[in-house]
Amino acid sequence: MNHTPRPDSVHAGKALPLDGIRILDLSRALAGPWATALLGDLGAEIIKVESSRGGDSSRSWPPFEGEHSLYFDSANRSKQSVAVDLYTDEGRTILWDLAMSSDVVVENFRPGVLSSMGLDPDALRQAKPVIIIASVSGFGATGPLSQSAGLDQVAQGMSGLMSVTGEDAEHPLRVGVPIIDMVSGIYLALGVAAALCGRERSCGGREVSTSLLESALSLSAFQGQAYLSAGTVPEPQGNSHPVLAPYGVFQTADLPIIVAVGTERQWEQLCSLVGAPELASDPAYCTGALRSQNRSSLSAALEEKLRAQPGNHWLAVLREASIPTGPIYTYAQAFADEQVKHLAMVTSVRRADGSHLPLLRGPLSLDRSPLAVRKAPPALGEHTRDVLEELGLPPRRVTALIDAGVILTADGREQAVA
Repeated sequence: MNHTPRPDSVHAGKALPLDGIRILDLSRALAGPWATALLGDLGAEIIKVESSRGGDSSRSWPPFEGEHSLYFDSANRSKQSVAVDLYTDEGRTILWDLAMSSDVVVENFRPGVLSSMGLDPDALRQAKPVIIIASVSGFGATGPLSQSAGLDQVAQGMSGLMSVTGEDAEHPLRVGVPIIDMVSGIYLALGVAAALCGRERSCGGREVSTSLLESALSLSAFQGQAYLSAGTVPEPQGNSHPVLAPYGVFQTADLPIIVAVGTERQWEQLCSLVGAPELASDPAYCTGALRSQNRSSLSAALEEKLRAQPGNHWLAVLREASIPTGPIYTYAQAFADEQVKHLAMVTSVRRADGSHLPLLRGPLSLDRSPLAVRKAPPALGEHTRDVLEELGLPPRRVTALIDAGVILTADGREQAVA
């Protein structure tokens, strides 16, 4: 599906990489929407189909700004919303036609639900061999838990991630954001981009899938490898790095800071800068392995020196020496930081009802320019009429479907604010 670049797809004078790609987004909550938001950043047209009986479940999740779910807003930039009653024959016909007009179908239902909605993957591939079907489930498409409901924290717990997060083994903690949902979305977006790239060479569609459990296990990194290779069951280390030292949180005269030493040169520089050059030659700390083994005494010795000056003093001194360091911010402090403001990650958009929304852009840049938020998160059914008329339905037919309750529309149009 190729066409002239839309005005909102032009980036620094060039079309975005996924301009001309249409994605039918049937996902809800976070993992799937996170994937399609990233693909939308890259230029894909995202048609988010929601049930006319309430829409994406996350629209009802706090925190709220008036009637707007900020949870929903955080994951649904640059999309169009089409609201359809998927329990009607007419609604399922519309869904099929939208799929046939799309390059990619994204869903995060339990395995088999897509077929029950009238979009059997084999039927889709037979009708349109180049279509790409992308799925993210809780536990995978096969196995004893394939039909079980899965959410982020369930995957955090079952994968072992919570067992290495927290102060000690008796008090496991979840990560403070739904990290598995988001990582699953990133993986799914990567798979879709790869499938689109491969399709250009092979002229064939693919089925791409991941699950919360697989994504969570993939984050085990060296912790999981330690068990697989050596039988070591890792335990949480609080705010200290599990294998490197000194690397973690250290108290200064007024506030805690993070200091991260990854090389011998950085270790020697740190000892000199804090006024303890003797530590660098101490036999207990002369190698990375010994520093990790003796981290408690090492941390105590370093903190004794660091407490002599305020945190901002050490941040300046250590950064000047290229030793990785940083503060521990609240979100209010993070958004006020000069480096964060310089990156211009916060943009302002206007919702369909005219309200303004400060919104984080995606983290990618192309040709040294960050990718923009191209549309505000949509109201439920905001683009139903536009999308269906573009699909070929006559205006009178669309009106009849609205009157019959098959589709839902919303008043107003989104406008990006420069």
